[in-house]
Amino acid sequence: MSAWSREEFEAQLRQQGSAYHIHHPYNKLLNAGGASREQIQGWVANRFYYQISIPIKDAAILSNCPDRAVRRNWVQRILDHDGYGDDAGGIESWLRLAEAVGLTRESVESLTLVLPGVRFAVDAYVNFARRAPWQEAVCSSLTELFAPEIHKQRLANWPEHYPWINPSGLHYFQSRVSLARRDVEFGLGFTLDHFTTRAMQERALEILKFKLDVLWQMSDAMALRYGVAA
Repeated sequence: MSAWSREEFEAQLRQQGSAYHIHHPYNKLLNAGGASREQIQGWVANRFYYQISIPIKDAAILSNCPDRAVRRNWVQRILDHDGYGDDAGGIESWLRLAEAVGLTRESVESLTLVLPGVRFAVDAYVNFARRAPWQEAVCSSLTELFAPEIHKQRLANWPEHYPWINPSGLHYFQSRVSLARRDVEFGLGFTLDHFTTRAMQERALEILKFKLDVLWQMSDAMALRYGVAA
């Protein structure tokens, strides 16, 4: 089979958004205002494990990547989450979200609230980034195509539905709207440039589906524990 054109390939990638966890019943409950305090706290505590794993995943990609230009771009993702200079970073912003929903830093950082299913899914993603060709690991980041919309929904709905959450705790979502767009511009461009045969393009779709499955499995595990019909 002949390769898809660049436009067709991008369309195929974007079509995978129908499996993004924005459509999961747990996320729908959160955004519709029907989540209990425990369900929100459980979500925040479990997603923290994903947040702290992102820079580890990105460091794994860098360790496998011989391309200096790619490394110069990709390293910014680690700084965005770990922080640098006067920027406290995304992990710190997530801890402030945890405090805003009534959790303590200590309880979240201890990871005692992290469910086995969440841990398994996140670890699978980090291990993929360590072991896969770095080009495939870069491709796995393309769930960012769909991320700005989910962050915008939370910013629009959470203050109305959950007035007990301190608005200052929503800074993470505000920052990621623009940062995700910046990140996906590079990741998408690289994927379109690198995966140029039909077999490679179909492999890219498989990788993106894997990452979507990781995010969906995290929500499934939380839904089972916190009583949300999945």
